[in-house]
Amino acid sequence: MPFTAKSGKFNAKINTVVVGTGDKAITIGGENVLPFYTFDDAIENAPKVGIEITDGGLAAEPECIQKFYEGCTTVADMAKKAATFEGVDFLSIRLEGGDPNGENKSTEELIQLVQEVADAVDVPLVVCGCKNVEKDAELLDKAASVLAGRNAMILAAKEENYKTIGASAGLAYKQIVGAESAVDINLAKQLNVLLTQLGVDGKSVVMNVGSAAAGYGFEYVVSTMDRVKAAALQQGDATLQMPIITPVASETWSVKEAISTEEDSPEWGSQEERGIDMEIETAAAVLASGSNAVILRHPESVKTIKNLISALV
Repeated sequence: MPFTAKSGKFNAKINTVVVGTGDKAITIGGENVLPFYTFDDAIENAPKVGIEITDGGLAAEPECIQKFYEGCTTVADMAKKAATFEGVDFLSIRLEGGDPNGENKSTEELIQLVQEVADAVDVPLVVCGCKNVEKDAELLDKAASVLAGRNAMILAAKEENYKTIGASAGLAYKQIVGAESAVDINLAKQLNVLLTQLGVDGKSVVMNVGSAAAGYGFEYVVSTMDRVKAAALQQGDATLQMPIITPVASETWSVKEAISTEEDSPEWGSQEERGIDMEIETAAAVLASGSNAVILRHPESVKTIKNLISALV
């Protein structure tokens, strides 16, 4: 009896979201099949790869990454260089220096930096906060304003500050709103509902459903992404049909496997290779689980993941 393969494409689709403007704009989402299931239906918009820099500039980068920015003296210089690395689709700047429990840089200083970066590059921009909900409400509100007309992604609104960020980024300045929840499908859905009830267009929302470095409770990340995609496609749940973006860099370059020096852990071998491996493994895993875009830090990781995506889509 001949085998007849059953198509795995769904009637429902992930929303299509455009980030950036002009020739460099990127489109994420739009698929109606599970991740990389191109044998069921074509995936028009392949997952995208971004590179991250921070307000800390060169000094905040591991030595193994600093060499790629040789000659750069400012964060804007780094942004310009980062945008030229092979495989980069977009640029993310993380304003981690704004954390009141850290350097506590002023909002004015950081927003001036965002403006300088925006002036230096023409690739799509993602602005990430400092992970302090009160400071992020202020920072990301101002970032949405200064990037008016750039169709940037403001990452991310949380349940505690979604009204401020959603109203500014999603309503006043028509940017893309990142909705960040903590590795739980119900929390992700609830935040999407709150944003749309606020008036933000659901097709201008991208989810960060949370992540972790591979090996650090990562099974929760995989199961959450699997459930989100299943609900969006199999069940046609419109409140979960937003594309997913995953900031991998901030997770992988903070674990001991990536930051422990060769002097401290000689038995682990090259620190650079460890960091790249951790970043690639994590990025590949979240892409296979349903992420539509990843943010990485090492140029070699970006190139490798871009090649992987090209081979699969």
